[in-house]
Amino acid sequence: MPELKEFLPELKETTRVRTRRGYHYYFSLNGDYVKSSNNLFGKRLELKSNGTYVVAPPSIIKAHRYVYEIPLSEMLPIPKILIKKEREPAPCVEERKHKTFKIPKYHGQKVDCIRQILSRDLEEGERNNSLFILYNLLLRNKNTEEYSKKLVIQKNGSLSKPLTELDLKKVCQKAYNCGCSGIRNKLAYIKCETCEYRFKDGKLKDSNILIKNIRILPELSNAEAKIALMLGIVFDGENPSVTKISKKTKMNYNTVKKAIIGLKGKGII
Repeated sequence: MPELKEFLPELKETTRVRTRRGYHYYFSLNGDYVKSSNNLFGKRLELKSNGTYVVAPPSIIKAHRYVYEIPLSEMLPIPKILIKKEREPAPCVEERKHKTFKIPKYHGQKVDCIRQILSRDLEEGERNNSLFILYNLLLRNKNTEEYSKKLVIQKNGSLSKPLTELDLKKVCQKAYNCGCSGIRNKLAYIKCETCEYRFKDGKLKDSNILIKNIRILPELSNAEAKIALMLGIVFDGENPSVTKISKKTKMNYNTVKKAIIGLKGKGII
């Protein structure tokens, strides 16, 4: 395209690759911000920047080998005409105007996780899990499905980068179990003094099953001791099902069930 060289005279000298249908021209960014485009200068020209990819030598596509006509060593800096104004940095959480969400006082007691999710401007990579857990926590705290969905939709709408309507529908689904250990594994930002992962911090409160029963642990069977340890460390603050304990400990279901009965009989749980 001859007129393109009027806009970008550097094309004659920078790294060039012969493709099946034309050429690829390479420029170095050197930290500059360049936005990808499919219609550069209003033409059917592609401009690819960070986060995208191209077929590069010595690849072979449909019997055509991609080769350098001008080597990488000759690559020129990106022309100024292609450099966009630097993106403004995203405002910090304190600068954003968050929507205030109020949870009715009569809906449950353990709502620390709910408050943290509602107060956070969820980032990409944590939105789906956060809203999914939010929905299920609201249900667990005796909120109706209608109210829970409404609050999740409102929270999503308050985000700087909200989920699409399709993704949002997937979020509003019931989970079989949404316990503290699952929340901790999926949401790294959650901080909860009442159900934090004690083993990592080395903090075991008086209410912990291990602290309360430390003297009689040697009297337990191997299965009972193993499950007591799991309840005190991984599942601290939870009431997990036999199935969940069985999967986590990789123990037989009936063995776990028998051990749980034994722990209950000894007054440990």
